[in-house]
Parts: sequence; C-alpha cells; structure tokens
Amino acid sequence: MSQKRKLLVHIDALYRSALYLTKNENSADDLVQETYLKAFKSLQDDKEIRNVKAWLFRILMNTFINKYRKDKREPSLVDFDSVEAFHESIQEEVVAPSILDGESVLETLVDDDIKMALKALPDDFRMVILLSTVEGFSYKEISKIVNCPVGTVMSRIYRGRKMLKEKLAGYAQKYGFK
Repeated sequence: MSQKRKLLVHIDALYRSALYLTKNENSADDLVQETYLKAFKSLQDDKEIRNVKAWLFRILMNTFINKYRKDKREPSLVDFDSVEAFHESIQEEVVAPSILDGESVLETLVDDDIKMALKALPDDFRMVILLSTVEGFSYKEISKIVNCPVGTVMSRIYRGRKMLKEKLAGYAQKYGFK
C-alpha cells in the first residue's frame, strides 16, 4: 500500500475530530483538507512513518491551533457583496439539509445526557477523552497530538472520567448501571 493510501484510510476519524473542534461541517472539511495538504507536502517516499494516524492527528491539531490563534489576532472581515448574494440565493432556493444535519458521528451514537455531560467538560479534558475512548489512541500518542507530557494526558483522562462519572450518576441510576 502506498504512503498516500495509508493516509487516506484515516479520513473519517480526522473528520470526526475536526467536526468536534470546529463545530461546523464546512470548517471541518477545510481543516481536514488542509491537514491532508500539509501531510502530502511533507511526505517523502523514502521515509516510513511509524504511526500514520497519530502523525495526521498531530498535523490536524497544530493546524487547528494555528488557525485559532491567527483568527484571534485578526479582526474578522465581512464581504457585504457576498452576504447580499448569499441572502438572495437563499430566498430563491430551498436549502437542503446536510447528511448529518449538523451532528457529528459521536452525537448520533450517544444519548443526550451523555452528550451534555461531554460538552460540559473543559476542552482539554474532553479532547483527551475523545482521543482515547473514541479514536483509541494510546497515552503516548495523545501526548504527541495535544503537545503535553504523558503524565498530563493520564491526569486529564482520569480527572475527565471522574467528572463524567459525577455528571452521569443520575443517568447511571436511571438505566440501572449503578
């Protein structure tokens, strides 16, 4: 299997995480596209990448963080001509719902109580829990993706799970898990 094909196998997992990070399907598409663009540019045929998935997630996270920092520094610009054109096109066309109707794969698989508990977690805790539980990364891989020590990852996962346990105590009792 070629190096580029090995990268494309992980597109769904990257999209799920990008959707979680951006909370917008178009932005998630852009983030995944930019991630693959950077990956393909830096890919060398003679160099074998050990853990392709972790490498791609690292690129995704760095790209997201860099864009977030850039957006914070620059004021947003509005092109009124495009807004007006968009407004006119909406009036003329019926907007079709998206495939996922704005929900990530994770949101379609879990109960509303669980979604609310996950959303209530601080971002740092939520991200490591999703990378560990949903994507199946090891502590060391998560450490490289989020750029923090392994001990911090372990601590965040432990504390995040503890917060989830507290938030979901009523849910567990309601459904007989406790």
